[in-house]
Amino acid sequence: MSLKNTKNKTISHSKYNINYHIVFCPKYRHNIFKDELEYELLKCFKVICHCYGYELTPQEIMPDHIHLFISAPPTVAPVDIVRKLKSISANEIFKGFPKLKQSKFWGSGLWSRGYYIGTAKAVSSETIQKYIQTQKNV
Repeated sequence: MSLKNTKNKTISHSKYNINYHIVFCPKYRHNIFKDELEYELLKCFKVICHCYGYELTPQEIMPDHIHLFISAPPTVAPVDIVRKLKSISANEIFKGFPKLKQSKFWGSGLWSRGYYIGTAKAVSSETIQKYIQTQKNV
């Protein structure tokens, strides 16, 4: 495989193409990500990824879970990506929607502890992107 045929990114003396399919849920799997909350969460993930140098391609916010497709440098551990996404987004969402914490989460965090993360080669990344984009149509 030629490096010229893939969507490689570059960091100091290295080229990489690392893609992660990330899925996680709110605590108690509440169906809360709709309308304004969905929009704010999309915006929040875009800002987080931009600030940390991650590339966010498709994302889909389902009422009770999140699908993200992120490319990050090899110097960043996948667990750190998830940790940043969850912690920063929870702080921002609770700041913007204070009643949500009182009514649904009783002072606890927004996200459940678990998550799914899978890696994708350049060949299968298109398949994952299509899967994420069609989730609302299922």
